[in-house]
Amino acid sequence: MGVVGSLSAGLSKNISTRYATALGATALALLIRWALNPVLGDSVPYVMLFPAVAFSAYFCGVGPSIVAVILCLAGARYMFVSPIHSLRNPELAQSIGGLAFLFASGIIVSIGELSRRKTGALRLAQGELEKLVEQRTLELREANQNLGQLTGRLLQLQDDERRRMARELHDSVGQTLAALAMNLSAVSADIERLTKTASTVADSAALVKDMSGDIRTISYLLHPPLLDEAGLSSALRWYIEGFAERSKIKATLEFPDGFGRLSRELETAIFRLAQECLTNIHRHSGSPMATVRISRSATEVWIEVEDKGKGLSPEKKAEIASSGTVGVGIRGMRERVSQLGGSLEICSDGIGKGTVVMARLPVPRSISSSLGCETASASNTP
Repeated sequence: MGVVGSLSAGLSKNISTRYATALGATALALLIRWALNPVLGDSVPYVMLFPAVAFSAYFCGVGPSIVAVILCLAGARYMFVSPIHSLRNPELAQSIGGLAFLFASGIIVSIGELSRRKTGALRLAQGELEKLVEQRTLELREANQNLGQLTGRLLQLQDDERRRMARELHDSVGQTLAALAMNLSAVSADIERLTKTASTVADSAALVKDMSGDIRTISYLLHPPLLDEAGLSSALRWYIEGFAERSKIKATLEFPDGFGRLSRELETAIFRLAQECLTNIHRHSGSPMATVRISRSATEVWIEVEDKGKGLSPEKKAEIASSGTVGVGIRGMRERVSQLGGSLEICSDGIGKGTVVMARLPVPRSISSSLGCETASASNTP
């Protein structure tokens, strides 16, 4: 169907080509009939010419078809109808055969022209449909791009809000609690003679101290100030030490010396990836250990978090690979990595064999250039 449509469309573009094609089909039909003449003789002189008429009617149009019919009739009359090689009036039976050929050819030409028009209309509708599909595809691609940009903006706003909340908790609530602790200490000194009251005040002071520590921990978890002040290495070491103490999981960090600083967005993304992976290990894997490895080159940063826990079943791996109904944490990690132009891979050799989460993030060229300058300066220093 595709070849026929392409041939019809190609012939319809040039009228000279249509006439030439019709003439060629007529000549071929007459040649085949001449080759069969020793077998057929002067019987059925027109039957072998109908395919040429049908071909011309379907592919070449009305004008070339009429020319083909006339040439077929004249050629058959001259070559195959008695008297041979003469255009004088034939016998009555041969004349009736010629009229029958003209009548049947007229029907074939009418049907062929109707088919050509329907095919042209279908071809036009198909072209319009393809344009519409292409337009819808472009709109869908633009919508997906806008959605990705919106997701990245939401993640950035989330990190900014966490940073603001952590600062507010530390600066306002923490200072208020410190002042309250000093007041309670003063009250405790004034009423030491009242043992019961002093004991209650001491308990209250202990509660305030615990509350202050909890708020400081929450503030650090929302956005550790070490991440902005001292960099990724200090923030990760602080978090992993606290995680190991709270979860009783032996967590270690492998972080190269001379790593350098990255952009705030990149350091935040690496910290959140490690944080989310360790949280998943604590909640789901049952692993007694966890290892976080950070490495980099001039153009990329690699993050790898490994555990020795339950691992992933083939069904769960297929679900994660197909981006199906996975958890919010994995979707969040994928969005962070995607917004920064990186890639995320989750590997597991099966149930009981642990899981490895690997992420690759590109380093912006400006940071790579500055790192290269620092390295060169350091190497030239005596």
